[in-house]
Formats: sequence, C-alpha cells, structure tokens
Amino acid sequence: MSRHLKDIHALHDFEPLARKKLPRQLFSYIHNGADDESTLHNNRRAFERYGFVPRMLEGVAERSQKISLFGQEYDSPFGISPVGIAAMWCYRGDLVLARTAQEQRVPAVMSGASLIRMEDIAAAAPATWFQAYMPGEAARVEALIERVRIAGFKTLVLTVDLPVAVNPDRYVRNGFTSPLRPSLRLVWDGVSHPAWLCGTFLRTLARHGMPHFENWRAERGTPILSATAQRESLGRDHLSWEHLRLIRSLWKGDLVVKGILRWQDAVTARDCGVDGIVVSNHGGRQMDGAVSPLLVLPEIARAVPDVTLMMDSGIRRGTDVMKALALGARCVFLGRSFQYASTVAGAAGVAHAVGILRTEIHRNMALLGINRLDELDASFVREMDSFSRSCAA
Repeated sequence: MSRHLKDIHALHDFEPLARKKLPRQLFSYIHNGADDESTLHNNRRAFERYGFVPRMLEGVAERSQKISLFGQEYDSPFGISPVGIAAMWCYRGDLVLARTAQEQRVPAVMSGASLIRMEDIAAAAPATWFQAYMPGEAARVEALIERVRIAGFKTLVLTVDLPVAVNPDRYVRNGFTSPLRPSLRLVWDGVSHPAWLCGTFLRTLARHGMPHFENWRAERGTPILSATAQRESLGRDHLSWEHLRLIRSLWKGDLVVKGILRWQDAVTARDCGVDGIVVSNHGGRQMDGAVSPLLVLPEIARAVPDVTLMMDSGIRRGTDVMKALALGARCVFLGRSFQYASTVAGAAGVAHAVGILRTEIHRNMALLGINRLDELDASFVREMDSFSRSCAA
C-alpha cells in the first residue's frame, strides 16, 4: 500500500492530499461549486436531517451489499459519477476510473467532457456507462448517439440540468477556464507542483500529445490548453422533452436521465421511456440554491416506483449511502471523492476509496439490523426534528 493510503481512513482524507498535489486551477474545478456554494454545503447538511432507527437481534451474519442495475450485478450500491477532464489530475484518469470500477464491480459513468476517446474506454472497460451533454440539433444528436453505439456502450446517461454555463466566478478567481488559457500564473502553478507536472501533464504530452475534448460531440473538440479556442455549448438551451423522445427512439440500450429534482419531471421522463433517473443537483456545481437531492428523493420514489432511481450529490460516508437507499434510491454515485482518490494514488487510490465505503456499508448493515439492502425502507430513518418531538411526547 502507498504511504499516502496508510493514513487515509475516510473519504474526507483524500481531499487535503489532492489539494497539495494539484495546481489551484485544477483543484478548483473539482472542489468548487456555483455562486456562493450554498447548494454544495447544503448537500452535506441534508444527511444530518435524518437519523437511523435500527433493528436489534436480527442475526446479521449473512450480510450482502450486492445490487442489480439494468441486468448487471454489482458488489456494492455505489458508483463513480462522471466528472470532466479527469485525465488532467490523474494520468489517463478516465481509464483509471473505469478499469478500477470494473475490477471492483461497481458502476462507473464516463463524462462527455472527458479527454480520452470514448472508444478507448469502452474497449478497456466495457461495463462503463457513457454520459452525454446532448447538442440542440437533431442531426448532431443522431451523430453522437451513433458514435456512442458503435463504441459499444450499453447504458447512456443524459445530463439535463446544464442548459447554460454556470457562474464561473470561483473558477476565474483560481485561474480555471475551459479551455485553460496560457499565462504566467498557469506556468507558475504548474512548475510549483512538480509531481503533477511530471507525473500527469508532461507524461500525457509526451505519450499522447495535447489532450482534447474527445467526446463533447461526434467529432473531436477543442484542446484543453489554448489561447484562442472556445468550448462549444452546442445549443443546449434548446433542449426539450421532444429531444428526449428523439433520443429514446434512437438509443436502443438503457437510457438514464441525470439532473432531475422535481417529481413532475420524473413522471414526464418515465413517460418518455427512460429506464433510470439520477436525482441530482450536479454536486452543487449548477444552480446555487437548488434543493438537495436527498430531500426530494422520497417524493420522486413515490411518483415513479417503476423506474430505477439513483442519486448523487454530497455522499461521503457509508451512512449517507444507507440513508439514500432507505429513502428510495437503488444506487448512489460519488464524484469528488473518487477524483481526489485518483489524484492521490491513481488506481490504488480509487480501489482504496471503494474499500473504505464498502467496509462502512458492511458495518452499518449490521448496526441497522439487515442482511440485504432490499430490506431498507423509510422505517429505518426519521427526520430528526419530528423524531425529537415524538421522543419528548
């Protein structure tokens, strides 16, 4: 085990090590949220709203945390969220994440804003899902979907909560732009982080050339470092439910919509033919002030009981996973923690993060009094205020 990993006992422990290793621009991209970051922080606070109501003397020696999603069995009820430009903080980051997830038998979603060709990821880790930011024109939608199909992906995740670019003020303060703009500050932040500079960026340049946005559209996109290039928005503010119906008609595999927070939208998505929904506020990176997914998860679960329901945003502990499952999710996804883990120690870091979360869930299943995750329901949690009032009565 890496000397770094010996001192990492919880997912929180990866963050300060990643901060030290990365230039401030890249750390900001992972770490920061939109505007005043109220949504980012409230995502964590939402889990404090609920307390557990464990069962006792149930006999919990036969615990299993296996789940099944879209006909595929996984060893744990969590996976790796799509996060763009992962290859900038970990050498061949998207490959590292996808391969490690497949080895650990957890789901992983490749980002459409990644810097490694989707074909390479699908060949190396065929179980990986692909996440797309769809363009607004039907012809470009069809071209991208056809490329994803030919690459060999079986599950397509359509992110719908980013019709326009978010407020970039925190990124700008830290020097992050997309693409990155050459500057003296960028050069200094690079050379002052030699482990990252030599182990990730220069190594990538020497072996693969300048990274590009390889999967933003059907054809190759802009380079990650450029003084003049502009990253395309692809007209996503035109996207509507009609586009989702078009995508459903074109895509024959499993279709997941990511970014739903209203139960009414979940019903419409279900009626459009989606197979799964990720209840998400983009990890607090999209609309500041948006409700935390955990708080609307129960009403969405009641509205669409026939849809595979998943959740992301704010999960850091095994207890967080258990609360989300009790409130209606079948699986949860984490973004930042796995990005920090890959930054710190590559594949070994990601595997260690999986092991931490898996161990916490195994322990907490015993403490809750269950052997199978499908035993979890809302009876295992209480809202703390109402729970306190009932105790006082």
